[in-house]
Amino acid sequence: MGSSVVHWEISARDGKRAQEFYGKLFDWKIDANNPMAYGLVDTGGAGINGGIGQVQDGQPPDVTFYVQVSDLQEYLDKAEDLGGKTLVPPTEIPNTVTFALFQDLDGNTVGLVKG
Repeated sequence: MGSSVVHWEISARDGKRAQEFYGKLFDWKIDANNPMAYGLVDTGGAGINGGIGQVQDGQPPDVTFYVQVSDLQEYLDKAEDLGGKTLVPPTEIPNTVTFALFQDLDGNTVGLVKG
């Protein structure tokens, strides 16, 4: 069985503005009450929930999807073997998630979530 997309993320120059825009546009419930002001999105539907946050200084805005895998490093290695590039090695955000990021052949950012 293949791996599932479990999360998506919009990174914007102005995270609060993007949260307000998408919340009003799609009637999403967005909770940004956390130290990073990262908006956790509840779409209220059958789809996949996600997040909307602020890009770090010097980074361009982007959209990323996250795929759940059992071993982050194994999939980063596989992506590199296929011509991709690791952007963020396995990283734990305590009590939240362990993730990694890689770049595909066209420069798109793809996230991995340990599951």
